[in-house]
Amino acid sequence: MRSFLSVAAIGAAILTATSAPAFAEPVAYTFDKTHTSITASWSHLGYSTQTIQFTDYDGTLLLDLEDPSASTVEVEFSLENGFWVGPGQDQFVAHLNSAEIFNIEAFPTATFVATGFETEDGTTGTMTGDLTLLDKTVPVTLDVTLNQAAPNPMSGTPTAGFTATGTITRSDFGLGYAAPYVSDEVAVVINTELQQVAAE
Repeated sequence: MRSFLSVAAIGAAILTATSAPAFAEPVAYTFDKTHTSITASWSHLGYSTQTIQFTDYDGTLLLDLEDPSASTVEVEFSLENGFWVGPGQDQFVAHLNSAEIFNIEAFPTATFVATGFETEDGTTGTMTGDLTLLDKTVPVTLDVTLNQAAPNPMSGTPTAGFTATGTITRSDFGLGYAAPYVSDEVAVVINTELQQVAAE
């Protein structure tokens, strides 16, 4: 589920390319994790909406602002101790780690690799990619909005902020535990800031 979210954040990054100044080759960006939130939410028996936040991820973000199709986006998520569900939730975390859900012992990581995007105005669009979780690879699509792309007024670092949303069907990955009582569809919301990596 966490990959889902990252996926979205990344999609947004690529959209920046259509509205930012042109560069001759892809430029490296990195996640500002202090200003990034990747969450997955689902309905629990119709009584409430539950949410987890994914916290352990890293990736390669090479954005070609002149030719977005030349950009490269790959993200890996560490699922072991890589999410937060709130204080006092040790039992739930153990359940998420178990073979019934993420099966952390056998599949400790998940990956997302971007495959394309579409945008008409350079600000909103869709991001597609392949998400691999529990050794199953499934295409996913996220709606992405570029909130702002400009030098950070506090640091001067070129920064791009994005919001991405989408829906993942968890049973596609073999994560169908308790469905349909616990919703099979999982809503993913990503809010992220990406910082341009300084040239060496």
